[in-house]
Amino acid sequence: MNQAVRLDGSMRGDSRERQRRSLGGACLAHALHDGYTDLLYVMLPVWQTEFGLGYAGLAVLRSLYYATMGGLQVPADRLAARWPIRTALAVSTLVAAAGFSVMALSTGLFGLCAGLVLAGIGASIQHPRASLLVAQAYGGSARGPLGIYNFAGDLGKALFPVAVALLLGVLAWRPVAGLMAGIGLAATVALALVLPRGSLAAAPVRTHRTGGEGSGFSLLMTVGALDTATRMGTLLFLPFLLEAKGGTGTTTGLALALVFSGGAFGKAVCGWLGERVGVVPCVVATETATALLVAALLVLPLGPALAVLPLVGLVLNGTSSVLYGTVPDLAPRGDVGRAFALFYTAVIGSGGLAPIAYGALGDRAGSGIGLLAAAATALTIVPLVLGLRRPLTRIEREIAQEQARL
Repeated sequence: MNQAVRLDGSMRGDSRERQRRSLGGACLAHALHDGYTDLLYVMLPVWQTEFGLGYAGLAVLRSLYYATMGGLQVPADRLAARWPIRTALAVSTLVAAAGFSVMALSTGLFGLCAGLVLAGIGASIQHPRASLLVAQAYGGSARGPLGIYNFAGDLGKALFPVAVALLLGVLAWRPVAGLMAGIGLAATVALALVLPRGSLAAAPVRTHRTGGEGSGFSLLMTVGALDTATRMGTLLFLPFLLEAKGGTGTTTGLALALVFSGGAFGKAVCGWLGERVGVVPCVVATETATALLVAALLVLPLGPALAVLPLVGLVLNGTSSVLYGTVPDLAPRGDVGRAFALFYTAVIGSGGLAPIAYGALGDRAGSGIGLLAAAATALTIVPLVLGLRRPLTRIEREIAQEQARL
């Protein structure tokens, strides 16, 4: 009897240790890759000066990374599913770091483009694999750990841009890119040491299978894509808006840190609100607030604009936490792993393509009109998200019935 208790306790201890290591490694990977993604915004004004690019050209340059990362989500996820998790996430981080090494060694625009594409290839594996790892490690209790995983990504978004902005004050952009590559190499080693051994199992299938059938999941992806488009459009023009108000490169780094810090807090707050007031009311509130606050940035002086940026980040990024947490509920046929890959394909693809349209509009009509277009995109989400009421209500009914049977 005592031996059985000890064995049971040992098994629970091993399970908890595996959960901690899985979550810790996933958070490290998410922080690094999201930091890589968003530090590029600080580089945009530098690249504009060096290569003589317009807004549309900068958007295309940015989209080389983003569209590569988004377009390879599903095939990369299928390939990486055959590897041990330590290999999948370590290789993805190593390839992303190699991309920054290519940028650091580049002598012209072509080398920069090649480095962005290579870094995007590496980043394509991280989101679906790390998300599924956390979901499987914690099972039915994964919503909280997934929130921690999302928060870690925003920590990377907050730290990397401000660090790069400070480094650009004393170094050229190529040495800075080289330093970022070195951080990626260190993270690769850390992931190999922290992550538990073994391969990922198949994604857990939800018992309420009907919720994701029909248009529910497709509508969720559409809302997620438009929400991402709003965020990317706002961030594309924000550095130039601040420069027009008298800001410097350091100001831009501080501004992005404020936005992403507010965004990290927003993911926790909006996730909590989504649980208590419902997904649809929460998204309606955050998107309406996003539109109003983004429009307000156009008329506020530099100081007040910086002061409201944490609130902008809260509503700008907070919606994604609500939508992300709804993916398992509306997963087609209960296939959570594939649903994550498809959802990331939609939102990352939008993040890669939407700034091109915003950038072209900014070239023709100015950055102010581009920001207003981003605000208008947020408002278009409001009527669309109302269509999620029916499938979400059906899911809630099925869950209630299951709990009643238990």
